[in-house]
Amino acid sequence: MNKQQLTAKIWEAANNMRSKIDANEYKDFILGFMFYKYLSEKEIKYLKDHDYEDEDIVEVCNEDDSETVELCQSGLGYFIAYKDLFSTWLNMGHDFTIDNVRTALSSFSRLVSKTHENLFRGIFNTLETGLSKLGENAKKQSNAAAKLVALINEIPMNEKRDYDILGYIYENLISMFAQSAGKKAGEFYTPHEVSLVMSNIIAYNLKDQNEISIYDPTSGSGSLLINIGESAKKYMDNPDKIKYYAQEINSGTYNLTRMNLIMKGIKPSNIEVRNADTLSEDWPVNNDSEEQLTVDAVVSNPPYSAKWTPEDFEHDPRYAKYGLAPKSKADYAFLLHDLYHVKPGTGLMAIVLPHGVLFRGGEEGNIRKHLIEYNNIDTIIGLPADIFYGTGIPTIIMILRKNRPTTDVLIIDASKGFVKEKKNKLRACDIRKITDTVIHRLEIPSYSRRVSKDEIRANDYNLNIPRYVDTSEKEESYDIYASMFGGVPTDEINELSDYWRVFPSLKDELFTNEQPCSKLKTKDVRKTIENNKDVKNFLENYKNTFKDFKNYLKDELIDHALNVSIEKEENTIADYIFDQFKDIPLVDKYMAFESFSNNYITISGDLEIIQNEGLSSIKVVEPNLVVKTKNKKEVEVQEGWKGHILPFDLVQKAFATDDLKVIEDHKNRLEEIPSEYEEILNDLSEDDKELISDALNDTNDAFVMKNIKNVIKTLKKDNDEDSLNYVKSLQKVESLYNEEKKLKKDIRSEEESLHLKTKDIIENLSDEQVVEILMAKWINPIYDGIIDLPNTVISNFEKQVSNLANKYSETLADIDEEIRKTEHELSDMLSQLTGSESDMAGIKEFQKLLGGL
Repeated sequence: MNKQQLTAKIWEAANNMRSKIDANEYKDFILGFMFYKYLSEKEIKYLKDHDYEDEDIVEVCNEDDSETVELCQSGLGYFIAYKDLFSTWLNMGHDFTIDNVRTALSSFSRLVSKTHENLFRGIFNTLETGLSKLGENAKKQSNAAAKLVALINEIPMNEKRDYDILGYIYENLISMFAQSAGKKAGEFYTPHEVSLVMSNIIAYNLKDQNEISIYDPTSGSGSLLINIGESAKKYMDNPDKIKYYAQEINSGTYNLTRMNLIMKGIKPSNIEVRNADTLSEDWPVNNDSEEQLTVDAVVSNPPYSAKWTPEDFEHDPRYAKYGLAPKSKADYAFLLHDLYHVKPGTGLMAIVLPHGVLFRGGEEGNIRKHLIEYNNIDTIIGLPADIFYGTGIPTIIMILRKNRPTTDVLIIDASKGFVKEKKNKLRACDIRKITDTVIHRLEIPSYSRRVSKDEIRANDYNLNIPRYVDTSEKEESYDIYASMFGGVPTDEINELSDYWRVFPSLKDELFTNEQPCSKLKTKDVRKTIENNKDVKNFLENYKNTFKDFKNYLKDELIDHALNVSIEKEENTIADYIFDQFKDIPLVDKYMAFESFSNNYITISGDLEIIQNEGLSSIKVVEPNLVVKTKNKKEVEVQEGWKGHILPFDLVQKAFATDDLKVIEDHKNRLEEIPSEYEEILNDLSEDDKELISDALNDTNDAFVMKNIKNVIKTLKKDNDEDSLNYVKSLQKVESLYNEEKKLKKDIRSEEESLHLKTKDIIENLSDEQVVEILMAKWINPIYDGIIDLPNTVISNFEKQVSNLANKYSETLADIDEEIRKTEHELSDMLSQLTGSESDMAGIKEFQKLLGGL
């Protein structure tokens, strides 16, 4: 199972197990147990690295053995006795109780090394105090805990790759719990896609540094910090050169931060964490020190418009230069706190804030003015509404620096780029477009602008995005001349100038060259476009650009499957794709990237398995296990087989086409039979149906198959012509029924046979066939998605031309004539009506209005 499949399985099981426990609370149980398993496995590995055998761990791994205790505390920062290890819980079977958990967690807290107290002390408090919620009594609590332990045991935690999988599962479970937790999720989770935008921007800006420090003063689950670290690793040779600082006010969420950072394999010496109120308890930890924490990057998603007490901070150096945020909204207090801790020069910060900080007046307007005049605001990114858990309000990401080399502000309206799921969600192409625009400070029509300080001053320091970037769609307008006389206005034809530049000969093939309005020359717009030489050249050139793309992907992904860097390869291929689009007009390169990125999720999961288990894993077939209820208990049972990596249906399409054709033909025939029953029924009159009523159901609209034979026997005895005709009809029904039964049986048998044949095919694939099937699964979907993009461009263009022609196809005179004609027809119809004297008087008056009299 790859990490995506394992995550989905654990989430489904956990969601079923939590019963009536709130998702926000249940996350503390499952994530807490995951972390405890991680620490237990890490200690066992550490002891074995120091020449301890399994029997040694059983015998001496206890509090009485001071040498073992000190070894673990010095190397790991904690000690867990053998009796309290996660694996020991598993081995206890039915003897395991909730008291084992309570004792273990209490002992862990007591045996943390003094040098690691800040990292580990109280880290299980949330789990420990919540255990009673697992059930009404000790027995139910024990059963619930035992199920959790068994579930979490499925997560591998032995090698580095396993720890990476663990970190992935941990973060994704936090995301899934956030989706279920509703408003409560806002305090601990920033959507992964928003986190990626911030991380990619920061990592790129720090890419030339050998060592970096990053700080999140409202850390939540720690996902922002971790994503910056993951993005930075793409540019750094040594990830141990990243220092992480985190502060979080909520003690339970603070524990999530620590667990998340530790399980990512970050060295304890690189983690500094605090459980404190960021606004009232600023760094440094040592209040006697005059040295202030400054870092390369600060990233945060603080609580929106929180209340605070500004009068307590009038002399605070964080705010002295800019002013104090109003007591009802601490947004700028958090922003100024973040900016204060950014290193001058190369340092930068990214903060998520409500849209209102851009235009609200009063104290906030004054702070905003200072930030502009001191040249701190680098970029403003408007995000889609309803993208965060817990709120649907529009939000922004603001990038700030000290000592910026430029004075303009890059303003981006990215509010239109998303996919609608349970919440609005940034797509891979949206994330990449935002990142590219920020990194290269691009100006894109209706998307981004570099705005001068003078223009911002002229707007009284109001930074509301629509003032600077107009993303509104052009309102539909109608040309008066064209509306009266027909034709297509030249100005509206020229609005398609992007297409005319690429297809210069097409304009004259589609339209006459007249002023002020042209006429459409062709009745078949699509055909004219497809046959145009410039369009053909465009499509051919596009195809030629990607003629080597499949071979490139094959070399990168299939030929080097065992050793390719999964994370870095995604960027390598993405850069290759973007490079191909340098000279390609009209086609959106970001949609090409989206096609690649969506498919790479599957590829990366497969590559993980291959790199962990070897190339032989491609040919592995495993039992397809499903959960079913038996005797009121859920049990796992096998339903056939499935490919470890290769889907059965893909293999069948590649190597069992004849078998599939036979099954498909039989299914098609099976679908035809009901209509033949219906045809026979339709040929029978109601009298006929009465005569053979025993062969039909109560409503005479279907045959009763079990009665057909007896009805035929009876009819044969009558031996008249009508009866014999009925016999022929019913014999046909009987024949169809027998054919239907046989087809169903054959299809079942053929599918079972094909299923086993597919298992055999996968297990005996040749090297050439492995390449062929991986091409079909990995490469072809990417290539097909990208190569089809120009067809979408042509289709959209054809719609625009057709809509333009149809817009003025009827003049006002035509419409007026149609109205008059309809009025006269209606008046004539009214003349044929009869009624009382008053009715007829009313009708005549109506006819006058219609112009019919």
